Amino acid sequence: MIIINFPAPDFKITRENNREFIFDRFRKKYVTLTPEEWVRQNFLNYLVKTLSYPQALIGIEREIYLGEMKKRFDIVIYNRSMEPWMLVECKEMNVPITQQTLEQVVRYNMVIPARYLVMTNGVNTFCCTYRQEQQQWVFMFEMPAYG
Repeated sequence: MIIINFPAPDFKITRENNREFIFDRFRKKYVTLTPEEWVRQNFLNYLVKTLSYPQALIGIEREIYLGEMKKRFDIVIYNRSMEPWMLVECKEMNVPITQQTLEQVVRYNMVIPARYLVMTNGVNTFCCTYRQEQQQWVFMFEMPAYG
């Protein structure tokens, strides 16, 4: 597990018709503030402000197809050649990160092959990379530096 020290939130939040919305600076629009969206926005903030990942190379909720099923992936970070470099799956804080979560991200990775897979619920964060020589996903102790 990786310990994350999230930066202080500086989000724009508004309320309309008893619903809360948060401004997503990546999509440049207000989106419904759900528990999963709270985790996603805080993790994005961490990637950009703490780890200095380039905001321009981050995609949010990219649509993919698993067979005939349409899915949305939470976060894709691209390398400078615009190839997927990292996939991030966000869950609500009360949803545990399990083997099932890893299997979900690995299935997404079949469609969007990336070097790193990250799973977070804002409390627990895991990052892994595929080791060809071991032919298995290996968990890391820290988030990789961008580049």
